[in-house]
Amino acid sequence: MATKIINLEQGLPKVENAMFKLRLELSTLKKSGVKHIKIIHGYGSGGTGGAIKAATQQYLREQLRENRIKAFCPGDNFGPFENNGRDIVSMAPALRRDPDWGRQNDGITIVII
Repeated sequence: MATKIINLEQGLPKVENAMFKLRLELSTLKKSGVKHIKIIHGYGSGGTGGAIKAATQQYLREQLRENRIKAFCPGDNFGPFENNGRDIVSMAPALRRDPDWGRQNDGITIVII
């Protein structure tokens, strides 16, 4: 099954709007049976970590604690040299073919539902 993409960066929304979209799309994709998701949140215009990225990863930590998702991996850890990256591809080997695998892309996060 192909990885679905949720683009939170598109249209440069405010954090609240981006988080509403994330909650809605994650719920919809989960109900439709999707297992792998790439969230594009950007990394902030200053390149130091944007508000949407921080809010997304905080939300995903909460979802993980509540067992609503199986795992997530920030893009900067999504590669063969990071434990988190290796762990997520062991759960979903198809993710190894993702174009961002090993690129240390701070603007994305990978999620397994």
